[in-house]
Amino acid sequence: MVETIAYVVFGAVALVYLVVMVAGLIAIWPWGLVGLVVLAAGGALFIKVLRDRLTNPEDDYYSRNIDK
Repeated sequence: MVETIAYVVFGAVALVYLVVMVAGLIAIWPWGLVGLVVLAAGGALFIKVLRDRLTNPEDDYYSRNIDK
């Protein structure tokens, strides 16, 4: 229960931080474009890693059986 609340709070803070960062990069538009490209690339890599982890049955097997 406490762990779930901590994850929700952490996620909300991270989302607010990301929105503020994007707004700041848009505010300094021509120079902020570099930062927006870096954020987009980092986001794309994060989504790829998350998708790979969630769709890999071998990782699930090791998580359930080996790490005990």
